[in-house]
Amino acid sequence: MFKVDLKNSVKKSVKDLPKVAFEEFELLVKDLELNGPIRYNWKNYGKLKGTNTHHCHIAHKWVACWVETEKKIRIEVVYAGSRGSSPYA
Repeated sequence: MFKVDLKNSVKKSVKDLPKVAFEEFELLVKDLELNGPIRYNWKNYGKLKGTNTHHCHIAHKWVACWVETEKKIRIEVVYAGSRGSSPYA
């Protein structure tokens, strides 16, 4: 089992997601808790080269990003929102 933390900015931004993206985000967080940060089963999953940051699409125009911390036991979701504003855009 993994500990998943949400940054305060993520807690606020997910409230503005469309319903479908919000529901997918909730499923992603549960998946991260159960299975860890490497999630090949999510659409367009990838790890940003040279970092511990991962991302995937939670809906067509919406993405989530998370970082592995503390010896891969803790995961911090650092972004949830539109693809155009994502940290890797």
